[in-house]
Parts: sequence; structure tokens; C-alpha cells
Amino acid sequence: MFKKFLLFGFLIFFSFLFFPLLFAATPEELRNAIEQKTRELQEINNKIKENQKNLEQVQAQGRTLDREIKNLNSNINQINLSIRYSEITIDKLNLEINSLQYEIAEAEKDIDSKKEAIAKILQEFQEKDNETLLLIFLKNKSLADSVFEVQNLTDLNTGLKAEIENLIKAKNEMANKLDQSTNKKQLVEIENSNLKNRKAILSDLQKEKKNILDQTKSQEKIYQKIISDLEKKQIEIAQEIDRLEESLRINFNPDVLPAKRSGVLAYPIIDHYITQEYGYTASAKWLYKNQFHNGIDFQASIGTPILAADDGEVIAVGDNGRVQYGKYILIKHNNNLATLYAHLSKTIVQKGKLVKRGEVIGYSGNTGYSTGPHLHFGVYWSPSINLKYFPGAGLVPVGVTVNPLDYL
Repeated sequence: MFKKFLLFGFLIFFSFLFFPLLFAATPEELRNAIEQKTRELQEINNKIKENQKNLEQVQAQGRTLDREIKNLNSNINQINLSIRYSEITIDKLNLEINSLQYEIAEAEKDIDSKKEAIAKILQEFQEKDNETLLLIFLKNKSLADSVFEVQNLTDLNTGLKAEIENLIKAKNEMANKLDQSTNKKQLVEIENSNLKNRKAILSDLQKEKKNILDQTKSQEKIYQKIISDLEKKQIEIAQEIDRLEESLRINFNPDVLPAKRSGVLAYPIIDHYITQEYGYTASAKWLYKNQFHNGIDFQASIGTPILAADDGEVIAVGDNGRVQYGKYILIKHNNNLATLYAHLSKTIVQKGKLVKRGEVIGYSGNTGYSTGPHLHFGVYWSPSINLKYFPGAGLVPVGVTVNPLDYL
């Protein structure tokens, strides 16, 4: 008796738990739910922008331990918001897929209805198929009846043409809705991948915060010593890279590069707001020893998907720690160009992988020698590239750079 009671209670519990799954939402309920998710996404997006402003204010402060922890806390908050954004986006896409199922079902009914109308017209035609115009005029008692019947045949022919056109239109609409459903299912897969990777980034940020607190023992003096050592190492690496790249430039032949034009490369980030251009920029004068910026920087909150600028082969995936490029990806293309994606929070491709233009290869971050989350995007003459080893930084890409804006 007790077992039956327990089983009954168990069934009641799960019926309540899965109640929404047992009763499908109506089209109107789905539309309302989609609108609600859209509003939630806007709210999250506003919070991401607000947090980005707070982060920029923190970055403007001097390099102190307090600023470093605030910076990490802002990044952790930002990635948590991005995780929530992914979750809501997945919910919204699934609701839109369900809504499309209703539309597809209605489209199927509409097609069936039009097929029935065409079949009915064809049946009437078949019944009159053996009647010539002469027979029609002879069988009817009056000329008016004959003319009326001939007119009916003409109307049937016109109606058949219209119904066939409507059927073609309905089938095209049906195909469009099926394509939309397929595309949204693919977007769900992409967003699920984003969600998984953003959770991994969150874990890394939390570990980084713990490591800094453990290393410094929460003492400013120890932190400043760590920063001083890192800056010395960065200057040494930068000076050696400058020397190597200058020697490589002697043999550089720009004629082997593609003609300068827009669209040779795609933007590596969807919202491509540039914060620093290529060359002797105002920021480069105080950021770099040689006062030269060898790529362009895009504003990108931590965890933003980074896209391959063109088809190519991944020739390097590395991590320079807290100096130079941090986590980076280097891709060689088939037009004597190579592209660098630096300061990433996470890389999701491996050396040797063939990637497609627009494919997600990693996520923006704040690793390496960086004042805040962004994407550093570099374009190289690919035959000049080599990977130079530096103690404490590992392999660093070195080569002849060109202005990315010549090809974006």
C-alpha cells in the first residue's frame, strides 16, 4: 500500500514538474513569450553596456591591486551577463522554432486545400473534355445557354491557372519557413556552444582572481613588484620583435599581396567598433616603446565570439601569459596574407585546423599586455611569419605587418 502511495505521489510531482510540456502553447502564447524574451535580451544588453562603462572607468585608474581586482570583478560580472544572454537567446530561438511549426502546419493545410481546388477543376475539365464547341452549341436549347457553358469553360481555365499560381506561391512560402526553422536550429547549436565556452571563461576568470590574491597576499607592494617585472619583460620582447620585423621588412615585396580593396577579409567581430587604428597612433605613443601599433583594436566585452576573417589554416594557437598577445590564434590564408587574433579569453581551434570565413574560432578577452578587454587584429605578409620563443612568454608571432583596413 505504501509503495502504491509513493508511486502515486511521484507521478503527481512529475506531472506538475513537466506540466508545461504536456500542453502545447498556442500561437498567441508563443508570440507573447517571444516578445517577453526580446525584452529580457534588451535589458541584459543594457546591463552589459552599463557594466562596460564601469569597466572603462576602472581601467582609467592607475595600475593598483585594487584596480586589478575591480577589473576582474567587472569581467566576471560581464561574462555572467553574457551567459544569461546566451540562455535567454536559446529560449527565444526554441520558442521561434515552435512558432514556425504552427506556421508550417498551416502552410501544409493551405497547400492541401489548393491541391483539392485544382483537382476539382481538373475533374470538371475531364467531364467536358470530349465536348467540342460545335457539340456544346448543338446540345443546348438556346444560344445563350451555349455561350454561358463556353464561358464556364473559360472561367475554369482561368481559375485553374490562378490556383496553380497560388499553389506555387504557397509551396515557396512553405520552403522559406522550413529554411527559417533549419537556420534557427543551427543558431541554437551555435549559442549552446557560446554558452558552454562562456561558462569555461567564467571559471578561468575566477581562478585568475584567486591566483592574483594568492600571489600578492593582498599586499600592494608585492603586486607592484609583479607588475614592474612584467613590464620589463614586455619591453624586452617588444624591442626584440621590432628588431626582427625591421630586418624582415627589407625583403618585403608588396606586389605579391592582394590589391587593396574592401572585402578581401571579413571583419573578425560582428559589432566592429575600432578603438585604435594601425600605425603611429596617439595611444601607441605612450603604450609602445616604438610608438607603433601593428594592428587594429576592436572594442569587445569579454566573451564576445571572434570570427575567422577568411578561409585558411590555423598555423599557431598560443598563450604568452600576461605579456605580449596573451592567448592568440594565427591563421594563414591562400592569398599571401595571415591574420592574428590576440588578447583572447578562450581559443576553440587547434593548430592545423582548416577554418571557414565567419567561423567562430575563439572569444575576446583581456590576456597578455592589455589595458582592458578588446580584440587585437593583425594582418601579416604570410611568408615572413615565424614564431620566436621568449622565456616566460613562449612562442610569439613575428612578421611583416600591413594595415588591416586596406582589406576589411
